[in-house]
Amino acid sequence: MTKPTIDELVDLMTLEEQVSILAGEDFWSTPAVPRLGIQKMYVTDGPNGARGGGSLIGGVSAAAFPVGIALGATWDVELAQDIGHAIADEVKSKSAHVSLAPTVNIHRSVTNGRNFECYSEDPELAAGIAVGYIKGLQGNGVSATIKHYAGNESEIERTTINSEISERALREVYLRPFEDAVKKAGTWGIMSSYNKVNGTYAAENTFLLTKVLREDWKYDGIVMSDWFGSRSTEPTVNAGLDLEMPGPTRDRGEKLVKAVEEGRVSRDTIRTRALNMLRLMERCGSLWDDKEFNEIADNRPEHRALIRKAGAAGTVMLKNEGTLPLSKSAKVALIGPNAKDAKIMGGGSAQLNPHYVVSPFDAFADVLGADNVTFAQGCTNHRWEPVLNGDFTVEFYDNVTLDGSPVHTDKMDAINAFWIPPLGGGKVDPAAFSARISGTYTPSETAAFNIGAHAAGYFRIWVDGELVIDAWGDKWIKGRTFFEEGNDEVVASVDLTEGKAHDIVVEFGSKKADNLNFGALRVGISRPLGDAEIAQAAETAAAADVAVVFVGRSGEWDTEGSDLENIALPGRQDELVAAVLQANPNTVVVLQTGGPIELPWMNDAPAILQSWYPGQECGNAIADVVFGDVDPSGRLPQTFPQHWNDNPTWSQDPEIYPGLDGKVRYEEGVMIGYRHYIKTGIKPMFPFGFGLSYTMFDLSDLSAEPTELGATAKVTVTNTGDRPGTTVVQLYVGDIEASVERPERELKAYKKVTLAAGESQEVMFDLDQRSFAYFDESVKKWRIESGKFAICAGFNAEEIDHTVEIEKQDDLLDL
Repeated sequence: MTKPTIDELVDLMTLEEQVSILAGEDFWSTPAVPRLGIQKMYVTDGPNGARGGGSLIGGVSAAAFPVGIALGATWDVELAQDIGHAIADEVKSKSAHVSLAPTVNIHRSVTNGRNFECYSEDPELAAGIAVGYIKGLQGNGVSATIKHYAGNESEIERTTINSEISERALREVYLRPFEDAVKKAGTWGIMSSYNKVNGTYAAENTFLLTKVLREDWKYDGIVMSDWFGSRSTEPTVNAGLDLEMPGPTRDRGEKLVKAVEEGRVSRDTIRTRALNMLRLMERCGSLWDDKEFNEIADNRPEHRALIRKAGAAGTVMLKNEGTLPLSKSAKVALIGPNAKDAKIMGGGSAQLNPHYVVSPFDAFADVLGADNVTFAQGCTNHRWEPVLNGDFTVEFYDNVTLDGSPVHTDKMDAINAFWIPPLGGGKVDPAAFSARISGTYTPSETAAFNIGAHAAGYFRIWVDGELVIDAWGDKWIKGRTFFEEGNDEVVASVDLTEGKAHDIVVEFGSKKADNLNFGALRVGISRPLGDAEIAQAAETAAAADVAVVFVGRSGEWDTEGSDLENIALPGRQDELVAAVLQANPNTVVVLQTGGPIELPWMNDAPAILQSWYPGQECGNAIADVVFGDVDPSGRLPQTFPQHWNDNPTWSQDPEIYPGLDGKVRYEEGVMIGYRHYIKTGIKPMFPFGFGLSYTMFDLSDLSAEPTELGATAKVTVTNTGDRPGTTVVQLYVGDIEASVERPERELKAYKKVTLAAGESQEVMFDLDQRSFAYFDESVKKWRIESGKFAICAGFNAEEIDHTVEIEKQDDLLDL
């Protein structure tokens, strides 16, 4: 029997059926329409993998790919496409049809907690990587959902804050990746952000959802809300929001049917929204997909190889005075909190349960032999106490005060829970339940330990019958954890005895949510480290041929829902690095962060690598670069300032950042990232686009010619060293005679090139008319002004040795 077309199908649906598919049925799916054979559509997080339809913690394992900033650091659109294609395989392994990715918000500040998940401070680099990623996903039959549209460049009050952004800055910077995702990649999905943009929530912002998307860009996909990001019925539907997530619906269903019946929403609007949803279902294969839902761990060797390749490709060599690459016959001391504990991803909705993890220690021991590798941790860098693992029993109560008997009992292997429906065996209301967790902890030494906890809900903790932490009722204070629904960690010191099983009891009670509806709890424990451990690390380093220090942050710091308070290395890591450098000057420092950091010891370090969070092959990817098996071809997608207050959003006016009284003002306009440093003359520690290789490169013979479509440019790149290597040729454009303030130069094209020793290659670039235009708010068009333009070629934004000029004529360009 021939299936109806989606245009026929939408007209076969009743109003109630059309409305039903405009909201989620549960956390990760939309409802079926059995009468017409329409099947459920499943979605999954996230940008660096496919977690599947479970909680943020645990669940079926999945491949963990490098995070967004690491992918941006590759400057490799083809590699991004390969990763998108592979993640589509992962999405299918979780029986899903839609990936909630990629994340393309711009690195506006250096402290945004979600910088790790985004690609770059530069809109053209972010757009190029996004286009590759989306083409890979959708070319393999899985829908992308590019996010967060728009103005979500901070995690502070992100669900309510009003981002005030000029239309010029929106068009030239913050909307650019979304524009190319629509026009060049043909994305099937877009996710609206939580925040307001110029006074109106993004999910009901007619300018963004209808004027820009549908009218200017001719978008024919769907727009879904971020989770609980829809706050109204007819305003969202009329503005252009197709899908409210998650379910069960809060704003649609019977409310929306009533709005139609009362004339507040037209039937044509509902038909359009439903048709958009059916089009998405048809594109991603869910429309008639009646296969049984089944999530599997599909641990593919080709994915493992791709993750390792991408992790190495995104590694940036920031400094090398001849220490690197290391000899494979060296005796190496691995130092630091990230040496044995692999940091592979950021926190929040992007996190998943990896198939496996390769630590740097594991990888170096494999290369050198275990006898040639020593280790000392030196210090900690955790934000929260390490998770308390063990055998625990959890009892669920169908009230918030642990009254009566438990209605369900379960087991936990760690006190780390993110509770979404169904939970408690389906016997408790996720918004009104309590739980008691009990078990024991046996320390390996006698000492004072720190026990810490935070929760989206109230909690109390007893150790051996003594109440040590009480955050119940008015003793609970809202903080920056669990997507701004949790408190900041409360820590208590407890004296524990080696070999003794200490009784642990934790009580939890859910509380009314501010914005996002879930319960969560995390309890951790550890013995604090001090001077003795730093001294021991220095001694270990001194006894080796070379020391490699692994420092940085983790997904506890670089996380959705919370910005950083500064860009210093957490804890005593700077002290550790300084002590190791003094003990063994032959030291390599490997950084793992989701963005820039201050490096007070930089002048003393002979070699520094930035390896971000490179996914489950973390140790192998880093080792490939350290030992010279792979040329370090990563280039910085974000400028590293010398000091936190050098960055573009630093101001004495808190409205500019982090925001004040519910408003954040993008006062810098288009002068973001490297444009700010060039304009102000502030010298960064490492400029945008910077990165070293194990060989040397030179540019020559830059030329450019104007054309009707823009301009063509070409430049010759030569490997002047004695080994093969890879570099990124970067092309910038500047309007020399602009009548309005414009950046001195803006990245407009780039190409990654691999050359043998002594080899040269001519690199060609085609620049379109938009490469020379700015957005003229007075006429709402892109304008090219008559006059001279500089076309500059270089290896980073600061070091430009080759410039040619061309002339362009006045022109107004269509949107």
